[in-house]
Amino acid sequence: MKSSKMIRRGSLLLILLMVVLILPASVMAAQPPVNLGTTASFAILAGTTVTNTGTTTINGDAGGKVGLFPGTSFTGQESATISGAIHLNDSVASIAKDDLVIAYDDAAGRTPVSRISSELGGATLKPGIYDSADGTFQITGTLTLDAEGNPDGVFIFLTSSTLITASDSNVSLLNSARFCRIFWKVGSSATLGTNSHFVGHIFALTSISAKTGATVQGQLMARNGAVTLESNTITNGICAYAATPTPAKTGAAVPTTAGTLTKTGEPNNILFIVMGFIMLGMSGGLLLALQQSRRKTRTVTLNSDYREPNRMK
Repeated sequence: MKSSKMIRRGSLLLILLMVVLILPASVMAAQPPVNLGTTASFAILAGTTVTNTGTTTINGDAGGKVGLFPGTSFTGQESATISGAIHLNDSVASIAKDDLVIAYDDAAGRTPVSRISSELGGATLKPGIYDSADGTFQITGTLTLDAEGNPDGVFIFLTSSTLITASDSNVSLLNSARFCRIFWKVGSSATLGTNSHFVGHIFALTSISAKTGATVQGQLMARNGAVTLESNTITNGICAYAATPTPAKTGAAVPTTAGTLTKTGEPNNILFIVMGFIMLGMSGGLLLALQQSRRKTRTVTLNSDYREPNRMK
């Protein structure tokens, strides 16, 4: 009887150990970035109008294009320095607009979502998907995004309503966090405060307004409304992997590292392998202990059966 209970308990423990072994890989699985499609080369993309006042710079190695669809009015472009082409109600802008809708829906559907305070100023956040109880986000002061050494760590912020940053607010990147892995899905409109510094790709359902002197590392994309600029700098850069230098032999030319990409996630993979070996070792030890317990129980039973006739005499 005791042996049967031990076996049942041991089997349950073995199942729990296997669950613990499997869970880390699923829980820690990396969140993929939102697929930007052809919008990746646009620093500005809007639905109705693009309006600029003052001296604005729109550039970036990934693409400094300005797109508008189905609208046709880009006012103030003569005082803007733009590194890319301007596409007003053409096929290029139309395709980019379709890709923006896909990207917006992709971000909106991501899970699991962590609910946090609507005020992001003063917070330090790790990669993940975040929303707020009241459906808005504000940044007053500095929001710090900490990728914990993983350059592919993805941050997704979801609002059903607005995104508003205060004057002189800042988004700071820490421990390999990158602007190209930060996405903001805004259910209505976004407003970036005067002289604020913002990081990431904004997908706004309605409109986006960047106040005087606001700078953006990323993209401003409004599905159905306008993008309004006031002496801003928008930089849509390339999201390149860090190159791993190859040690050169003495006297030899230094080889190029352009094609060598830094692998991410290796520490976690090693951790999972080590955990796997530990769990397997524990499981093997448990099974061996159960087998030994059954043998002892069987031996005791046989000895008891052998001595029983002597007691009857």
